[in-house]
Amino acid sequence: MQPPLVYQVDLATLQGEGDFSCPGCGTVISPEDETEDVYVILDTKVSGDELEELVIQCNRCKSKIRLVGFNIP
Repeated sequence: MQPPLVYQVDLATLQGEGDFSCPGCGTVISPEDETEDVYVILDTKVSGDELEELVIQCNRCKSKIRLVGFNIP
């Protein structure tokens, strides 16, 4: 079995409400989904009181996705 792929998504480049497709399988990932049916949060990186990075895993293809770009001025 191959290890899961790791992708990076820059939220600052997204249009709309923050929904995006998993780079591995195309499943739509929404920040509004709190059920953990589509993805699970693996790790968070915080600097001071600001979120810098979030690592999630797609439940469909098991790809890991690093979400960056939270610090939009």
